[in-house]
Parts: sequence; structure tokens; C-alpha cells
Amino acid sequence: MKGELINNILMMLQKQGIQIDGLHEKLILLFRNVECTPIETSLAIIDETANEHLIKQFVAAKMISGCTERTISFYAKTLMSVMGKINKNIPEITADDVRVYSAGRLVKDKVTKVTVDNEIRVLRSFYAYLCANEIVQKNIMLQIDKMKPDKVKKHSFSEMEVEQIRSVCRNARESAIIELLLSTGCRVSELCQIQIADIQKDKILVHGKGNKDRTVYLNAKAQLAISKYLSQRNDNNPWLFAKGYEFSGRCKANALWWQNPAAVAEGHISKSNIETVVRKLGKKIGVQAYPHKFRRTCATMALRRGMPIEQVSKMLGHEQITTTQIYLDLQEEDLEIAHKKYVT
Repeated sequence: MKGELINNILMMLQKQGIQIDGLHEKLILLFRNVECTPIETSLAIIDETANEHLIKQFVAAKMISGCTERTISFYAKTLMSVMGKINKNIPEITADDVRVYSAGRLVKDKVTKVTVDNEIRVLRSFYAYLCANEIVQKNIMLQIDKMKPDKVKKHSFSEMEVEQIRSVCRNARESAIIELLLSTGCRVSELCQIQIADIQKDKILVHGKGNKDRTVYLNAKAQLAISKYLSQRNDNNPWLFAKGYEFSGRCKANALWWQNPAAVAEGHISKSNIETVVRKLGKKIGVQAYPHKFRRTCATMALRRGMPIEQVSKMLGHEQITTTQIYLDLQEEDLEIAHKKYVT
């Protein structure tokens, strides 16, 4: 068994392109006082009903605590998936089982550390609930370290790219979407849920994460774009960006489908449809574009023009300034200009 383990380690390292010359003997010495015994799993009886019942109890508790429908759905799907892959009764799961699961997600499934960390976060909440209700005696997640994601620099749009995107908008609706994202920095989910009645001249009440409402503000370009767009609407749908048949095929060739009341359906536009609109506009000018990049752009430009970071944070609906700092795309020249302005 020990020899098989050493061979498997060497094969894995070799596949990663790591030189293994001389490692075999070193591993033999390293494991000389270690006994290797395979874990017996063939007789384990998994009570899937009991596992599902505990997950439902946890989800119900989250509903009562006021979590959003989206958060609750994420918790339920994540736990069902994780428990299905670990394949043990919940009270019998160990910290090592969680570590093996996380390693498998990174190595075999090729998911990002951010994804694994999100799953770990759900498991932390789940086991805290199980311990608090004395369903398990030990919180195994206290033994699991936080996953540190790789730091990847995410960029905002340049001012030239913003103007290029504006120039390729096909109609008033696309312009309204772009200008609203740039002016408010709101999340795509918040943009979807804006009702016409929520707009009060230069401000909009948006419904943010965790059922928290906040007011965002419209600059002159956004006010003009929204006004022009609404003047071309002739339907009774209360949502600013109404659901329609743009992506169903019924009005696929008509870029102005939303001007026809018969083409406007009930409800509001979906996140995926807004993402499609933004992605296509970016493709026209040869840049990668997605709604969240506009949120980062709004925050970065506001800070560059002198808005205090505390106010930027409030505009974005962040509870902590550290979250806001992740969004900022400040270049070395920004620091140089700021130093000349503020440091004497």
C-alpha cells in the first residue's frame, strides 16, 4: 500500500511537469515510519433521506432569518452537491473528507479557488447551525483553513472604451442600459428590478443584496438616455427594462421590438439578457465587456475625480470599504497625481 501511494505521488508530480529524479528514494525515507491502511467504505450505508432532511432544516432556518431567495437557492444547491460527492452520512463526515473534496474540486474539476471558498463558506454556516442545534457534537469546519484566492488584477474600462461602447449602441434601450450602469454602478440584479415608479428625476431607489434598499443617482447623460428610451415605450409594463421576445426568436431581427406593445411580455429583463446585450457591444469594439465591469468603472472614475472612498462604498452598497477597494482599478499614474496633490 505504501509503495502504491509513493508511485501515485510520483505520477501526479510527473504529470505536472515536475522533475522526479531522486524523489522516489526521498519519499521512501519520508514514509519509513508511516503505516498506510486503505479506508473501508464498501460497507458504509448512506442515509440520503436523513442528509436531505438536515439540509432542508438548515435552509428553512435561513429562510426564517431573512436570507434572499437567491442566497437560499445557492445554499441548498451547494450542500446537495457537496454531500453527494462526499457520499457519507453528515454526522460521520470529517475535516479530512472536506479537505479531500476541496482538493478534488481544484485538481480534477479545475474550478477556481473562489468557487471552492464559496462552497467552504456554505459548509461553515451549515456546520455552525448543526452544532448550535446539537445535531453534531463537533464543528469540523473549525479545522478547515480559509481558501486564499489567487490575486488577479481586474481592470475597468478606459475612458476611450466607454466612449466607443456608447458609439456602437444600436438604440435608446441599449444606451439607457449602458448609461445607467455607468452612472449608478448598480449590480446587474439591481438594474433588472428597477421599476419606472422607482425613478425620481435624478435618483432611483434600487433593491440591493440582502433586501437592502439604497438610493443611486443619475448624471445628465443617464437621465437623457432613460427619458429618450421611455418616450418610445407604449406598453403598460411597470419595469424599466421590460421582459420581451428579443431572445426567443419572435422578434430576433427587430432591434426595436420593445417599441411594439405586443412584443413586450410580463415581468422584467433577466440578468443573462443584459449580459448578452453588454457582451455584444463589447465584441463590436474588440473588448471583453460584462455588467460588473461597468460597476468597477463607475467606482474607479468616481474616485479618480475626487469622490471619497467612503462615499464610493456607500454608492455601491458595500458594508465595508475593503470590499470597495477590490473594485478599484487605479494605475501608477493615479498615485503619482494624487501624491503631487495631497503630499507636500
